[in-house]
Amino acid sequence: MLGLKRGIVKLHPYTNEWKRLYEEEKNLLWSSIGNYVVDIQHIGSTSIPGIEAKPIIDIMVGVRNLEDGEKCVEFLEKLGYEYKGEHGIPGRLFFAKGDSTMRTHHLHMVEWNSDFWRNHLLFRNYLRKHEDVAEEYLKLKRELAEKFAKDRDAYTAGKADFIQRVLKKADISGE
Repeated sequence: MLGLKRGIVKLHPYTNEWKRLYEEEKNLLWSSIGNYVVDIQHIGSTSIPGIEAKPIIDIMVGVRNLEDGEKCVEFLEKLGYEYKGEHGIPGRLFFAKGDSTMRTHHLHMVEWNSDFWRNHLLFRNYLRKHEDVAEEYLKLKRELAEKFAKDRDAYTAGKADFIQRVLKKADISGE
């Protein structure tokens, strides 16, 4: 299953389907906005094998500058993405795909090699390499999903300290 009702937090078991769906979307993005793009990466929990996740594919698109990103808005809207502006995070252009009640994809367009870019890859790669840390993250996500099933903002905020600790570990270890 792909997609989740807006505002709801419900974790689903990891499936290889998420990787396939990401690859499909990545190819679509390259063919549509590739002239403006430096790199495209699968991020978020759906990109970490074995981790339960909200079934929404998170895609990070790196551009040379946000002006190039703004040139992509019209093309992305034709692919079914809804442009949300920065959506609370300065330096990011945010897009959501799916209908008004069920989101299937989130697209985060940022400057390639920005802090947002580096931190998301650092976190993803660290969890892919360290199963024990990934398991700890999964345990936290389950607790938060149970506690904040109808409050996605609180669920996300509840993960912040853990993510910062992992980023610090990853940075110190050079991973």
